[in-house]
Amino acid sequence: MPTNPSIDKKLCEIRWHGRGGQGAVTAAKLVAQAAFIDGYRGVTAAPSFGAERRGAPVSASTRISPEQILVVSQVDNPEIVVVLDHTLLKYDGVVNGLVEGGWLIVNSKQAPEELEVEGEFNIATADATTVCRELGLVVAGHTIVNTAILGAFIRATGMIKKASLETVIRERFPRGDVDINLAAIAKTYEITRVKKREIKK
Repeated sequence: MPTNPSIDKKLCEIRWHGRGGQGAVTAAKLVAQAAFIDGYRGVTAAPSFGAERRGAPVSASTRISPEQILVVSQVDNPEIVVVLDHTLLKYDGVVNGLVEGGWLIVNSKQAPEELEVEGEFNIATADATTVCRELGLVVAGHTIVNTAILGAFIRATGMIKKASLETVIRERFPRGDVDINLAAIAKTYEITRVKKREIKK
């Protein structure tokens, strides 16, 4: 179950923003599978809108609940927003609806306080792109950051266990790709920077 008080509730909704080819939809599915291993009985993951053309903005969603999930609509008020490409922050819809006390997790070289975003939510950043380039997670010239950003996701939210995610990676990925993706998750976890919102009294 969730270990972070700000998202400790019956249903947790997560929205993912990336560009086609970065693997946002896959990331959404990996988290759902890991959550199921962790004991959540209700998990869903799906593209939210748009065709995943390489480089075009895409969105995906994950819902996690201790009970069966019957909701199938798009996520409008997520507890967590994960952004795989920091340049997407210029679009208004990326952080729209993010609940007070939730998490904005961004693949960025900048520290959380340097991001030009405002809201009553916590922020975590990690330079997943550099981690993946150094490890060689590059396909056809494009850096694939979807597994790496999950290190920041775990570090910030505590929603899923690293061991559960590792199990999913080992089940879903070809044997030759397992170690490099696990390394990307571990390295990004270590470099994640977190800024929690100031609670107004």
